[in-house]
Amino acid sequence: MELPKFNETFLPILEVLKDGDIIKGRDLLNIVVERFYSDLPQELLEEKTKTGENLIDNRIAWGKSYLKKGGLVHYPQRGYVQITEKGKSANLENVSLASMQADVITFYEPEQNSLESKPVYKVDASPQDLIDLGFNQIETEIKAELLLKLKDVDPYAFEKIILILLNKMGYGDFIETSKSGDGGIDGIINQDQLGLEKIYIQAKRYNENKVRETDIRNFIGAMSGDTQKGIFVTTSTFDEKAKIKARDAHHKIILLDGMKLVDLMHKYNVGVQTKSTYEVKAVDNDFFESEGF
Repeated sequence: MELPKFNETFLPILEVLKDGDIIKGRDLLNIVVERFYSDLPQELLEEKTKTGENLIDNRIAWGKSYLKKGGLVHYPQRGYVQITEKGKSANLENVSLASMQADVITFYEPEQNSLESKPVYKVDASPQDLIDLGFNQIETEIKAELLLKLKDVDPYAFEKIILILLNKMGYGDFIETSKSGDGGIDGIINQDQLGLEKIYIQAKRYNENKVRETDIRNFIGAMSGDTQKGIFVTTSTFDEKAKIKARDAHHKIILLDGMKLVDLMHKYNVGVQTKSTYEVKAVDNDFFESEGF
């Protein structure tokens, strides 16, 4: 007997959720284990990952994550999960890793304007390749989840997050502008301690809409004569005319789309935290040579 692979938890998860109830994520793990895997030996159910996490819970959580990427479940609120209409209508006998390739596996493949990732595991991959691929896949998953959260937060909270990020990146103190009559400026960053050099910030929390040329033009107008530097941030993307307008402006304007934004948040630990740390050791040849062994 052995623990189920993460893709083998797809059917049990959907079976538990099939009635459409909204279930707490932690409760879902317990119910799946109790209903489908309680007959496994206790030593298997207590098996841990390298970082001390319960292995069966870890695999069910990854199964839930893949089902979400495949559109079969969704998170109606923080910490909760529910089956979708697509999940309800799915032929449960055919729900497998292979059957969800178009929706799930391709999520991890590089595409233009999407979160970059290396291909999923290769048969001839070395142990180091597998480690690198695994970390890459986890990082992609985290960035995708981070972007979804950014699209869901309050617009004012989104503006604050951007200012916190820029501060973490080493820019000076920031000033939040008034929420009414700010003329299209959401924040001001002091590039030096005395505030002689200012950078104006515009943050647009969009789900699908692209930032257009008029948005860039309004931003440039709002900057007036106070500064020549600006950063326009969005959770979506910029259309070509907006990019051209920013590029050709007399001002220095940096455009940050959703992909670049989550890359920076991940790099500077804004909205994320380190969950696990792994050590990979190698033989120290210098030790043997220096000691004359």
